[in-house]
Amino acid sequence: MPVPVGAMPGGGQHGPSTFDKLKMGGMMGGSVGLIIGFIFGFTNIVRYGPGPNGMLRTLGQYMLGSSATFGFFMAIGTTIRTDSSPIATEAFAKIHRRPVVLPRTYQYARSNRDEKD
Repeated sequence: MPVPVGAMPGGGQHGPSTFDKLKMGGMMGGSVGLIIGFIFGFTNIVRYGPGPNGMLRTLGQYMLGSSATFGFFMAIGTTIRTDSSPIATEAFAKIHRRPVVLPRTYQYARSNRDEKD
């Protein structure tokens, strides 16, 4: 589960763990698979008939098979995508850190060009 900002010592922002992202990807893929399985199964039942198993069992098989397939691949894809190198993570953190605000009375150091003039 995500940890709220400020709950950890040091007050850093922490996101969901890799396992949390795996579960989230599986649930998203499973729900998309259910919908796609319903649409595909219903269309095939209307076209070709329910077959020997009956309408609900046939529709359930389409939905369950599609949900399991989509969920499995979405979970793997989400987990693979979260893996990154520490160098990339550090560069991302540097880019998105809070800007440094200098006081109004700050005197900038003179560069060599200014001294030559």
